[in-house]
Amino acid sequence: MIPKQHEGIGMTSQRTRDRLIARLKDRGIRNKQVLHALGVTPRHLFVDEALASRAYEDTALPIGHKQTISQPYVVARMTEAVLQEGTPEKVLEIGTGSGYQAVILSGLVKQVYTVERIEALYQQTRKRVMQLGLHNIKFKLSDGSWGWESYAPYDAVVVTAASDEIPSPLIDQLADNGRLVIPVGHPSGAQDLLLLRKSGNRVEQENLGSVSFVPLVQGSVHT
Repeated sequence: MIPKQHEGIGMTSQRTRDRLIARLKDRGIRNKQVLHALGVTPRHLFVDEALASRAYEDTALPIGHKQTISQPYVVARMTEAVLQEGTPEKVLEIGTGSGYQAVILSGLVKQVYTVERIEALYQQTRKRVMQLGLHNIKFKLSDGSWGWESYAPYDAVVVTAASDEIPSPLIDQLADNGRLVIPVGHPSGAQDLLLLRKSGNRVEQENLGSVSFVPLVQGSVHT
């Protein structure tokens, strides 16, 4: 739960957030838990102060280092897919970025594990989450395409960057009946948001629609 002192004023107020939630409902988001999580999470704290007045627009925004905070609709769609067949206990996120998706998930599941390859974002986001008083998010500075084997298997994996192909470690680290939500396609071309379900040695795939994400890049960047 986000402390009340982060509610915001003016263009970052709860009324402004409520308008965003109304737009998400209009676009087909139905899960009440997901809508509530986006409604109470102060997105303006996850962007530069200069962009705070745009935080509750349904659009992606830059966060530096050639990265973005995802569009609220896409965050909601991915989170809804994670919860589609029941609430997972352990979720792995690949691409921490600003921490917005991880914080949304932290209010809905027992434990979130999140991996970021850019050290500056990793440090900044860890500090932000500590200030928000959230204790069920674990951070790792690493190449996200390797996943995080130490805490596997995961009930769900969420990838917030687009890959030409699905990294096999992410499927390997899924629990049986686990779900993987990942944008697949070339960063400069068409991308599809895929939901994969693992059942034994079988993996079923569902296309959730077209999206646009920054690329999933291998290797860590220490700054």
